[in-house]
Amino acid sequence: MHIHILGICGTFMAGVALLARAAGHTVSGCDAGVYPPMSTQLAEAGITLREGYDPEQLADFQPEMVVVGNVMSRGRPIIEELLDRRYPYTSGPAWLAEHILHGRQVLAVAGTHGKTTTSSLLTWILEYAGLEPGFLIGGIPANFNASARLGRTPFFVVEADEYDTAFFDKRSKFVHYRPDTLILNNLEFDHADIFSDLAAIQRQFHHLLRTVPRSGLIVAHGQDASLAEVLTMGCWTPVERFGTGDWEAREINSDGSAFEVVFQEQRQGRVEWTQLGMHSVDNALAAIAAACHIGVPIATAIQALKDFQGVKRRLEVRGVIDGVTVYDDFAHHPTAIATTLAGLRARVGTQPIIAVLEPRSNTMKLGVFKDSLAPALADADAVVLYQPPDLGWNLAEVAAMLGSRGQIGHTLDETLTVVQAQAKPGSHVLIMSNGGFGGIHERLLQALQTTVR
Repeated sequence: MHIHILGICGTFMAGVALLARAAGHTVSGCDAGVYPPMSTQLAEAGITLREGYDPEQLADFQPEMVVVGNVMSRGRPIIEELLDRRYPYTSGPAWLAEHILHGRQVLAVAGTHGKTTTSSLLTWILEYAGLEPGFLIGGIPANFNASARLGRTPFFVVEADEYDTAFFDKRSKFVHYRPDTLILNNLEFDHADIFSDLAAIQRQFHHLLRTVPRSGLIVAHGQDASLAEVLTMGCWTPVERFGTGDWEAREINSDGSAFEVVFQEQRQGRVEWTQLGMHSVDNALAAIAAACHIGVPIATAIQALKDFQGVKRRLEVRGVIDGVTVYDDFAHHPTAIATTLAGLRARVGTQPIIAVLEPRSNTMKLGVFKDSLAPALADADAVVLYQPPDLGWNLAEVAAMLGSRGQIGHTLDETLTVVQAQAKPGSHVLIMSNGGFGGIHERLLQALQTTVR
């Protein structure tokens, strides 16, 4: 079957494309402003990419099925052509559920933060244990160098996103997956473009709980009040809690690089790894608990974490030039920004941190988090804010709260110049965006080669 995917370079849709290709289908797709790492791995898999959403591509490719990403909306010429010509179409989550997840033992990871890293951790633990799972993750785990694969056993790990499914299906993606094991990392307000308030998101999480069988397991953060409220709305599945309750971490190093795993007050072993921050410790506990549910010994899971190599774009070191370390991170929510900076601060001590932020997500563009951005950036010695032309509100309000630590770049070139002027040997430049940020990481590294001494 020839499958054509609209919005193929999104992290989820790229994973669907890879799975469809591995399952033997001919796969093509289109997107706007494609950029690595997703575009790279698609090309390497032999998937044809088309820039833009011209409606003529449907006639050119003549697909037998069109998989529609949630970036697509009514009114786009290609969607109107799709409907007028009556091409068969479905959503990414529905296609995944019907063609990949059906009949498999699904382990899903949901929550506002940490889904990608926790999914990667869980997948790696299962791989280390010899279970060869399939997976679809909204990023590229370094241990696998791909965001998705079919796997060789019934086990399948999926990152379970609460964002809506498609223009014709406004339910959250995760209601399609019907997991046997479900991790609930945390829950905060986000996605203000589709959810009116936190209660609306909680309702979708409640719908997810309704799909988990009584023979399954829910692994929930024990200190998250919003998740606790969801569980009281109705739960028919056993629950284990991490952070506090069943699974706890003790004797934690200040940067989170080592800790004791405790299950029901019994010490299980010590994790020593390369990840940073208390949020990473919680992610690890959740992954261990989920793996344990399907039979992986706790000691094996702990051993596996020592070889976990992280995820691309999650505090990923992009390069070091004359003592200046440049990181790439996906953080785009105040809580994620704060926890990432806290982890980096614990690791580098008093060395200067320069935070560079592109407020790119739909929620950021609406200004929902403008009052909480400055407090989230407290651990940075200097902050450079990029004011994109389509932001819709003025970052000067945030810069004012930051005082002398805050500066604004109104173009990418100006932003790069400001960062370059502040970077000195020993500095750590943390670049945060959930997009390509105009390739600023590589541009900065190239510029530093000529200016840092």
